[in-house]
Amino acid sequence: MSDNQDKGREDRRTFFAQVSAGAALLALAPGFRLIDLAVGKNDDEPASPDVRWGMFVDTTRCAEGCTDCVDACNTEHGLHGFDRPQTDAQWIRKLDLEDDQTGQTWSLPMMCQHCESPPCVDVCPTGASFVRDDGIVLVDKHTCIGCRYCMMACPYKARSFIHEDLTDQRPHSPRGKGTVESCNFCVHRVDGNRLPACVEACSDAGHKALVFGDLNDAESTVSKRLSTMQTTQVRDDLGLNTAVRYHGV
Repeated sequence: MSDNQDKGREDRRTFFAQVSAGAALLALAPGFRLIDLAVGKNDDEPASPDVRWGMFVDTTRCAEGCTDCVDACNTEHGLHGFDRPQTDAQWIRKLDLEDDQTGQTWSLPMMCQHCESPPCVDVCPTGASFVRDDGIVLVDKHTCIGCRYCMMACPYKARSFIHEDLTDQRPHSPRGKGTVESCNFCVHRVDGNRLPACVEACSDAGHKALVFGDLNDAESTVSKRLSTMQTTQVRDDLGLNTAVRYHGV
């Protein structure tokens, strides 16, 4: 065996040893089981493939400069507190767009689109990125090795990498240095029969630009909006069948 082959094997052993050590550093809040998010409400009521959670975004009600949905998300998941703000995670962000030809402007929230066929899942080498049975796209922080392939694959730039040590984590929202994260539709709230924090905040503020519900239920409010109002997918040319649809764009 050549010296180069020996060195290559040693480099690989060192890499995977570092990966294992990094994964071991991820500490979840006491009493929290990561498997709960992957499975559903509980063992007796798991996430069902009969349900597909999704969101309707009415950009005609989404005001430029409004950050209620972003602020609610940051508070819900504890996304503040880094010493270097430029590395802070952002699970939902506001985009202000303008048509160069007409001058028309739009303001809209952008987050993980919870694709039916997510590119992030396709490229993940460990299976850390996965789709729950009810369509919610999640990241298993114990399996994520921080390669960031998913960040490169996501056409919506919806994922963030955690560079810093974290403190004061939320029990319902496990995070860890060296891992990737993104909007998870506030899965802990969904499993508790509650709306995602961004949707609740938008409604409480009177904007009512966000509607969340079961896309497979024809009687749900979100399904009725989709069937009666013109909507579009961001980058519909990719054929990802996103669970987030926009009206007015």
